[in-house]
Amino acid sequence: MEKIQKTENHSLLEEAYRLLELETKDEEVFKLGEQQKESIEISRHQIKNGEFLTGEQANKEIDEWLGK
Repeated sequence: MEKIQKTENHSLLEEAYRLLELETKDEEVFKLGEQQKESIEISRHQIKNGEFLTGEQANKEIDEWLGK
């Protein structure tokens, strides 16, 4: 950052700006609704309390459910 602030090379600064602008154009701000926020909070609470399955456990339950 310090080098960028001190440089007087305008073409370098323009290129850096162009690259940063390209990166930020692809970013999309995703706003969560209240129900989504509540679901995330519930999920975090469940994880904190160990109320989750590993991928392996989930696959085993699915296989049992499907009768495999």
